[in-house]
Amino acid sequence: MPGLTSSADADLDTLQAQLGYTFARTELLKLALTHKSFSKTNNERLEFVGDAVLGYLVGSRLFALYPEVQEDALSLMRAKLVRGKMLAEVARGLNLSAYLRLGSGELKTGGRDRASILADALEAVIGAMHEDGGITPCAEFVDVLFADLMQGLEAEVLKDPKTRLQEYLQAQGLDLPTYEVVDISGADHQRQFTVRCDVPTMQLQATSQASSRRAAEKAAASEVLAAIAENIQSVESGAVQVNDTNQSSN
Repeated sequence: MPGLTSSADADLDTLQAQLGYTFARTELLKLALTHKSFSKTNNERLEFVGDAVLGYLVGSRLFALYPEVQEDALSLMRAKLVRGKMLAEVARGLNLSAYLRLGSGELKTGGRDRASILADALEAVIGAMHEDGGITPCAEFVDVLFADLMQGLEAEVLKDPKTRLQEYLQAQGLDLPTYEVVDISGADHQRQFTVRCDVPTMQLQATSQASSRRAAEKAAASEVLAAIAENIQSVESGAVQVNDTNQSSN
């Protein structure tokens, strides 16, 4: 594997000061900054560890910060915080791009500022920190990086489910949901509307019933959000069908 120069090692001292953590094994930090285009021995395994550690720590902090928020909403809040674009912005704030070890091809095509590479590197740094010093320095690091980002998220979960679903899909760059009335039943004064909400790009579908079309749409959107929360790690790799009839007068 190509080695870092002595000046690069000095740069790592600067980075460690920014991270607020000094590695006992600096080779782990070097590895965390090594993209697969640079070497077959790269940061992918550390990224795997960092992804799990970050998800755990962010989830734990959200649990403590928002005691009244239910599991499905907490999952969506966590997903918002640990998605690639957000992690890339955090990495940019640390100037992590300056320390990345990239192959010539990635360097020529702007890989140093590519969101996916930055997000992966940040997770790998967290993974390296965990393997070097355990969970405590990771917790302190995440607290510093995400403390402000975690504030005010309760406003998100109080939004109309249709709005929350739309904003989540937009943030992921996915097509917006469609709503279709599939049945209207009951007497004039006891109408029941059955509405189906489809998110084809995620292979998600929910069908709900309520006493008004708007309430049925909200209920169906809420079911889709719950399905996304439940399948947040694997929903894009498989189809999920949700068929639940909700009674609502809202």
